[in-house]
Amino acid sequence: MRLSIKNLLRALRAPFFVATVTQTLVGTAVAWNEGSFHLGYFLLAALGVVLANAGTNTANDYFDHLYGDDEANQEWTPFSGGSRVIQQGLISPRGMLALSLLSYGLVVVIGLYLTWLRGWGVFAFGLAGVVLSFLYNAKIAYWGRGLGELVTGLLCGPVIVGGAYYVQTQQVTPEIMWVSLPVGLLVSLILYVNEFPDYAADKSAGKRTMVVMLGRRRAMPGYILIILVIYLTILLGVVLNLLPWPTLLTFLSLPLAYRGVRGIYRFYDKTPQLIPVCAVTIQLHMVTALLFTAGYVIDKWLV
Repeated sequence: MRLSIKNLLRALRAPFFVATVTQTLVGTAVAWNEGSFHLGYFLLAALGVVLANAGTNTANDYFDHLYGDDEANQEWTPFSGGSRVIQQGLISPRGMLALSLLSYGLVVVIGLYLTWLRGWGVFAFGLAGVVLSFLYNAKIAYWGRGLGELVTGLLCGPVIVGGAYYVQTQQVTPEIMWVSLPVGLLVSLILYVNEFPDYAADKSAGKRTMVVMLGRRRAMPGYILIILVIYLTILLGVVLNLLPWPTLLTFLSLPLAYRGVRGIYRFYDKTPQLIPVCAVTIQLHMVTALLFTAGYVIDKWLV
């Protein structure tokens, strides 16, 4: 085992932390729009979310190794198939589990401190996040039948976005829950598209993802359906006055959505050609989340 900073960052999948922080940013932007913002609370919440993401990523590598999923994966990409540090002998399975537990332990410390500062609602959001993210890797993802995608959406939507908002405002509103829906669905979309190159390995390891259950061809329209629901949710939110109209800025990300739809339609069963589709799906999540944030900033300026 050769543990170095480079290997550590690779094991944690650190480049993806930026996307994780954008979910915290959305919830905080809604709170700021309503007149509640404390920089220190935001930074602590963002750090907690990043550490939880690190715990999730390392737990994912550990359990996928334990079940033989990553060992069976011959079509891994920069976005799927794990970090490969266990398979390449860079970090031991026990070391990966230790990294996961350490990350979650730090999340608990931050969560308890924020609970002391902001109330028991923080504890509820934090507990849901830690328990669900760990169980997702240990069991839920293998139970499959849509549970993995559902739990991912809940974690990255209502839990993270709602939790970031609660840290600032000490309340939960219908608006923040509505905002969290498309954000969570965007992360579910990332998971969903990554299940296509992982299809053969997941199937051999008994991981019953939606793509494994349906097969790649029949699962392909699901990607398009999730995108439609994301934009319809935003539009309906504006129509129902749950979201301010400047959040329609999120529709500027439609060209990225189109590239994703076109790519998955053509290459759903061709892993090398799917790599750009996985990349553009991550871009879609980040750009849409940032446009959501910009929409709330503009709405504040217009008042």
